[in-house]
Amino acid sequence: MHKTFHIVSLGCAKNTVDTEGMAQLLSAAGYRRVKTPGRAQALIVNTCGFIAPAREESYAVLREMAAKKRPGQRLIAAGCLTQREGEAVKAQVNGIDGVIGTRQWMDIVSLLESLEKKANPCSLPEANLNNTRAVSISGASAYLKIADGCRRPCAFCAIPLIKGATLSRPVNDILADAAYLQDNGVLEINLIAQDTTDYGYDMGMRNGLATLLRQLTETVPRVPWLRILYAYPGYVTDELINIMSTSPQILHYLDIPLQHAHPEVLRRMRRPADTDWVRRTLKKMRRALPGLAIRTTFIVGYPGETEVEFQSLLDFLEEIRFDRVGVFTYSPEVGTPGASLGDPVPDAIKEERRQRLMAMQQQISREKNRRFLGKTLDVLIEGAGQGVSIGRSYRDAPEIDGVVLVKGELVPDKIVPVCITETMDYDLSGVISQ
Repeated sequence: MHKTFHIVSLGCAKNTVDTEGMAQLLSAAGYRRVKTPGRAQALIVNTCGFIAPAREESYAVLREMAAKKRPGQRLIAAGCLTQREGEAVKAQVNGIDGVIGTRQWMDIVSLLESLEKKANPCSLPEANLNNTRAVSISGASAYLKIADGCRRPCAFCAIPLIKGATLSRPVNDILADAAYLQDNGVLEINLIAQDTTDYGYDMGMRNGLATLLRQLTETVPRVPWLRILYAYPGYVTDELINIMSTSPQILHYLDIPLQHAHPEVLRRMRRPADTDWVRRTLKKMRRALPGLAIRTTFIVGYPGETEVEFQSLLDFLEEIRFDRVGVFTYSPEVGTPGASLGDPVPDAIKEERRQRLMAMQQQISREKNRRFLGKTLDVLIEGAGQGVSIGRSYRDAPEIDGVVLVKGELVPDKIVPVCITETMDYDLSGVISQ
């Protein structure tokens, strides 16, 4: 059990990257990763503290780990939950030996060493993102973190409280990570941050994301798919659209969380309220980027949301016809400006609105999918079994979007042409194109 660790990652892909970063540092320090908690000297839970259900899951996993902890094992609570309420975590979960926040995870080795020496485990300095690989690989796909934190003023969001302001990684570090991914056979790099379109602002860069993308295409010419996630409304620039339209590597896909469509709700959310900008920009992007797949997310039941305001969101959804949509019901987060508004919309109404919005999106998605019948799409194969392979097209980000089912058991981690023979509400099905 000496110098072994078991690590659990909760929450989003950005947390997954941090988890792999900790694993990388521990491995370099001579620790061996094990799959079974009972065989590990160090038990690490990288928590999520974004919304109430995520916090509940984090506490549940920590308590389970603590209850099963054996003599000599160390339990570390890491990540967003500990950054946000570290003292509460230690108070509510007996058996935690150390905590480490979102900007300190690079000190995981020092933390464990201090515990072994019985030193104070809570006096570690804040670290930065330099000189640590910020990637997470799954098969031929990978996440690459380009920044951490957020400076946006969204009234409902606790991320700035948890992560702090935006901290962009140096361009050379990102390019080095991308080259590492290319050398390891990765075919898809998903660029992630709380706000990718804010990349480089803190370093004085203008159009930092477009500049970074241009350098990435030169650095990793053998990576056929580069995907942009988590763009912020109002910051999709002409330069970004231009690099997306001129580089075959950059997928015609954009994840741009809008959160609502009624200007008054957006103002209460402290979000960009210019929905005409959204219409103009998406029209411009669709004109410049054939087949553009757009994903967004919405929040229903925000304090004060009337039926009229919700109906404007339904009308907006029907008008714009997004390819992928996620819908969340609002829950107040302690410490955020929105918490002062209370939670006046009943849960039953929130859920009813969520279902109405998703029912409309289901119909839109079904109709959009039908347009691919008889067409050929490149598909990244990720697994196979029982005579069927499963993969994703350019329209499908990992973990959150649809899939493409392909007849026959194909070799995974390859991109193959697939002729679409059947369409479903969210997924497609086809055969290898001859």
